[in-house]
Amino acid sequence: MKYFLILCRTFFTPLVAALMLLPGSGVVAADLKIATVAPEGSEWMKAHRAAAEKIKAQTDGRVVFKFYGGGVRGNDKKVLRLIRLGQLQGAAFTTSGLSERYFDIVLYGLPFTFRSQAEVDYVRERFDDRLDAGLEEAGFVSFGFAGGGFANFMSSGPIESNDDLRSKKIWVPDGDVFSFTALESMNLSPVTLPVADVMTGLQTGLIDVIVTPPVGALLLQWYTKIGYVNPMPVAYTMGVLGVDKRAFDRLSEADQQVVNEVMRATYQQLDAINRDDNLEAYEALLANGIEQSQSNATDIPYWREVSGATNKKIWGEKAVDKTLYTDLLAALDEYRAKYPSQTDDIAAAAQ
Repeated sequence: MKYFLILCRTFFTPLVAALMLLPGSGVVAADLKIATVAPEGSEWMKAHRAAAEKIKAQTDGRVVFKFYGGGVRGNDKKVLRLIRLGQLQGAAFTTSGLSERYFDIVLYGLPFTFRSQAEVDYVRERFDDRLDAGLEEAGFVSFGFAGGGFANFMSSGPIESNDDLRSKKIWVPDGDVFSFTALESMNLSPVTLPVADVMTGLQTGLIDVIVTPPVGALLLQWYTKIGYVNPMPVAYTMGVLGVDKRAFDRLSEADQQVVNEVMRATYQQLDAINRDDNLEAYEALLANGIEQSQSNATDIPYWREVSGATNKKIWGEKAVDKTLYTDLLAALDEYRAKYPSQTDDIAAAAQ
């Protein structure tokens, strides 16, 4: 009997421990460490922490999400490296931040592609699932996308025309090759910085112009360094939670289902409320003394033409799925033919 117990301790205990790590065993315990630049106390963080509590309760403590807010784990490049090393299991990314691993995720953010929120909604109904599947092939499990609204020009001085942008240093998010190339093609001066360095850039004069959704300007306090905002929609922004597929696959099927259901519900909620939050944030900018400037209508076709040429060229060089961009343009043509009176918020912003 004594030797039998020794054998159990020697062979069976490690075997049981190993079995506990097998997918489908139903007893996997997982700490999923997730990084984000969203500040602690923000609605974004509150929504994710609430989802984490639900997941923990519904899995009897087997799956625990740990969020590191405020960019404390570094910029997107560092976060992706930490995910590869297994020190993080995921992050809440902007699309440009995730493009290193899955380039096609930037599809919705191509500058001057969309002209209204209605166009975005029409396209997303047809393309969200394709991007979701592409992310999984690239090694990330996602749970839907949270639209962040349109980014606008913001600066210490009014931005109404291309001339107003000349001699200005314009912030471009790290990884946004489309905006960088388009601005260079217009003989402008793009400056690439990670999101975490934008405030310092504004304070030191490293950058003069930012292109961001109003809610981002408020959330990250950038509005304190600007004086003007242009309502013209420049690029559509989007957030996505990407969890390393290796970590997700280690969960039991039942726990995977819980995580998927809770997080998808969370992202549907965020997607719904973000557009209203962005509109309210725009009004809040004006209430805080930020002045509104209007676009020169003669420059809008030029911006569209240069950006369109840049989008087509870079997409053809870098995209995983070359058909995504042409299919998106076809969907936009289809929408504009069906609803010709509802297609041009950009032109409306110039009135």
